[in-house]
Amino acid sequence: MTNLAATVAAHDKRHALRPWTNFEAFEADPQLVIARGDGAWLEDIDGKRYLDAVGGLWCTNIGLGRDEMADAIADQVRELAFSSTFVDMTNTPAALLAAKIASLAPGDLNRVHFTTGGSTAVDSAYRMVQFYQSSIGRPEKCHVIARDNGYHGSTFATMSIGNKPGDRAPEFHYLSDTIHHVSAPYPYRVGAGMDDATFTQWLVDEFEAKIAEVGADRVGAFFAEPIMGAGGVIVPPEGYFKAMWEVCQRHGILFVADEVVTAWGRLGHWFASRDEFGVQPDIICSAKGLTSGYLPLGAMIYSDRIHDAISSDKSRWYTSGYTYSGHPVCCAAALKNIEILEREEILAHVRKIGPYFEDQLATLADLPTVGQVRGRKLMMCIENVADKATRALHPDEVNIGKRISDKAEELGLIVRPIGPLNIMSPPLIITERDVDTIVDRLGRAIEMVHRDLAA
Repeated sequence: MTNLAATVAAHDKRHALRPWTNFEAFEADPQLVIARGDGAWLEDIDGKRYLDAVGGLWCTNIGLGRDEMADAIADQVRELAFSSTFVDMTNTPAALLAAKIASLAPGDLNRVHFTTGGSTAVDSAYRMVQFYQSSIGRPEKCHVIARDNGYHGSTFATMSIGNKPGDRAPEFHYLSDTIHHVSAPYPYRVGAGMDDATFTQWLVDEFEAKIAEVGADRVGAFFAEPIMGAGGVIVPPEGYFKAMWEVCQRHGILFVADEVVTAWGRLGHWFASRDEFGVQPDIICSAKGLTSGYLPLGAMIYSDRIHDAISSDKSRWYTSGYTYSGHPVCCAAALKNIEILEREEILAHVRKIGPYFEDQLATLADLPTVGQVRGRKLMMCIENVADKATRALHPDEVNIGKRISDKAEELGLIVRPIGPLNIMSPPLIITERDVDTIVDRLGRAIEMVHRDLAA
């Protein structure tokens, strides 16, 4: 480690509280200090290169280090670095981006509320549900239903909507009186032994029972990720979303699609809800790939029907938003990012490279610790188990996912550990050669950990 690397690491340990910090590991483990990025590759402060199979955090869609992104950002800083979008003000990039998003969003989702990221987009959707239901004379429809193992953000409201056990630290408090949960559409665990049709019907029946328990006149919305991300890249069974949407339609429940991960090309479409799963949401939440991680920006996209309802009383105020809503520099970055996605036909590339990634990663399924390889296109996961036949997990103290990611890091590969999982969401620009590198290095890392555990 160089002197600079040691200095940076010391400052980080002394002064920084990073997201999702385990204090024991924070004190004991060395930091990986990233200094540079180019395309799908990262370089640490000592010059070692890594293929980033995580894509930052599901977000570096067009790849890092693009000069035209830097130029667009710099040009906008010089032109207008900031202006408020409160009440009666806007700016050119924000207005142009809102129109561009509306042109790409499915159905009548023509209205855009800009936020600072994914958490605040979902938080804003949660508030919009209440605002809309109250505006049409149903203020009691303020309850929402989401799924176990979901992840929707880290604000107070969104962490409460999510119900991922590893995120539920007992030192925090959570909203519980108006937020309810049903089972995840998790065929490997919850639906083990059922075929898709049987499992889907079981999930729908459970949803109907939860609505009846809470009261259909009190449930305002259903929140769902098209593919559950941090909860384990859980792909629902065929027909699940259409069936859940139909239940929502019968009970006047808004369908909120959390596409913070799946939007902007991750599955080869601008948005996955309709194109991948055949469902038209009332609200879509997005962020991450909207700027490919170059700057923080989120967007809650909602229907004309909702807007007509909330604006029907012209004396009404929508009192929600953020200082950086519609930030001109972030919006300029998003416009350039979308331009690149379109010009380089990156979504079509995902539809081609994604199945190759699925097929090649599936070759690791025979390794001793691999219980399941799952996912779709450039959103993939390996679930590691102690016993393939029973699907039993390793004890928590084995920390199998982190062991594997550490070995992968030694080999120059970044994968994300979450409990027993190793998750991958690489930049959308990856090549077949990159896929082969990911599979080779991850496979070697898994084999190394298996040998260590056996010893």
